[in-house]
Amino acid sequence: MANHKSALKRHRQSLKRRARNRISKTRIKNTVKAVRVAIEEKDVAKAMEALKDATSILDRAARKKIIHQRQAQRRIARLQVAINKIAE
Repeated sequence: MANHKSALKRHRQSLKRRARNRISKTRIKNTVKAVRVAIEEKDVAKAMEALKDATSILDRAARKKIIHQRQAQRRIARLQVAINKIAE
């Protein structure tokens, strides 16, 4: 454990950030899962609505640097491709 005042503060900050990031990452997983479930059910309307929510959450996480910008864009693109396949 840290002994210096600044190191103790840095540790407290890292714990707060970790908790905040874990909440966001869990939220991302749940919204992406909702899109995938809708895709498996072949419900295009439900999948598009879920993708809209997932896009918003992924973009927000990327903007706050919780995940990388390219990772967010890649996930959105792959979900959109999957929806387009069932829409045909």
